[in-house]
Amino acid sequence: MNLTVLSVAYPLAPVGPDAVGGAEQVLSTLDRALVAAGHRSIVIASEGSKIAGEHVATPAVLGPLGEVAIAAAHERHRCAIAKVLDETSVDLVHLHGIDFHSYMPPSGPPVLATLHLPLAWYPPEALRPERPNTWLHCVSHSQHQGDPANPFLLPPIENGVPISAHPPRCAKKSYALLLSRICPEKGIHLAIDAAKRADLPLLIGGDVFPYETHQRYFEEEVRPRLDERRRFLGPLGLARKQRLLAAARCVVIPSLVEETSSLVAREALAAGTPVVAFRRGALIEAVEHGRTGFLVEDESGLASAMLQASRLSRAECHAAARQRFSLARMISAYMAAYRRLSRARIGAAA
Repeated sequence: MNLTVLSVAYPLAPVGPDAVGGAEQVLSTLDRALVAAGHRSIVIASEGSKIAGEHVATPAVLGPLGEVAIAAAHERHRCAIAKVLDETSVDLVHLHGIDFHSYMPPSGPPVLATLHLPLAWYPPEALRPERPNTWLHCVSHSQHQGDPANPFLLPPIENGVPISAHPPRCAKKSYALLLSRICPEKGIHLAIDAAKRADLPLLIGGDVFPYETHQRYFEEEVRPRLDERRRFLGPLGLARKQRLLAAARCVVIPSLVEETSSLVAREALAAGTPVVAFRRGALIEAVEHGRTGFLVEDESGLASAMLQASRLSRAECHAAARQRFSLARMISAYMAAYRRLSRARIGAAA
C-alpha cells in the first residue's frame, strides 16, 4: 500500500542532511526513505530546507526568536497544515517539533508525534492529547520510562544512523570533538574546561540559534574560553562532520540534561570513535563504559576520560554501532508504524 505522509518540522529550524538538530536529521532521513520506497512524502518546513519529497515551505524566521516571532511561526504552520489537508488525502501526519501541540491538526487523519526531547520539556496537555487518533512515541527506552503509564505512548523507536561496512581508515588525530546546538543545557563550557585540564585540542561544531539565552550563553560562557587549541567551527556540513568524526580521538557529550537519544553518540560510534559523556539519560544505553567510551560524573572525569579514549578500539566502537544503531532498523520501525496507524484509520472509517 502506497502512503501519503505529511511530516511537519519544528518551524524555526531547517530540515536536511546538514541540519544541526537531531529531530531535523531524523525527519530528513524519513523523507528520503519514503520517497525511495515509492510513497508520497510532503514536508512542511522552513525555507532553506532540503527535501526529497514535496516541500511546503514556511518563511524562515529572521532575527531574535522572541514570543511574537514564535507565535507567528506557529500560525503559519497551522495555515500550511490546514491547506495541505484540505487539498490532499493524507494517510498520516507525523509531527516532530517540541511545540507540536501549538499546530495540532484538526480531527482527520492519524497523527504521530515523535518526542525528540525530554518529556519534562513538553506541557502536560501535549502528552495527553484530546484530539482523537493521536499517538506519541519516545526515541529511547529510558525516555519512555519517564511516563510508562501514558496510554498515548506507543513503543519507542530508537534513532539510527548510517553505518558503513567497515570503520573509516583515516588516521586518528589528537583532537576531541563536540557537536551540538550551543545552549546552556549542553554544557559546552565544561567540555572546554576539561580539554584545557587534559591539555588537548577541542573542536566544536554547531550553531548558535537566535534565542536570547543561547546567544548570551555563547558570548558569556563559551567565547571567552576559546583559544588557539579550543576552537568553535560553527555549523558543519555532512561531509565535513563525517571527516571530523572519523579522525577525532573522541566525541565529548557534556549534556546537563537527560539526553533522550543523542544522534551524535551514535554517529561517533559509527565512525569508530569513542564517546566521552556525562552519565545522563539514554547515553547510559548508548555508551558501553570502558568499551565504546566512558561515562563520567564531572569535569575532572571528562578530562581523564578524554585522555584515556585513545586506548579504546575503533573496531569495537564501529561493531557496536552496526549491531545496535542500524538506520535500516529505524526506518523499518517507522514504516511499520505508518502502515499500522493508517490501517487503523481505514478500519474506523469502514
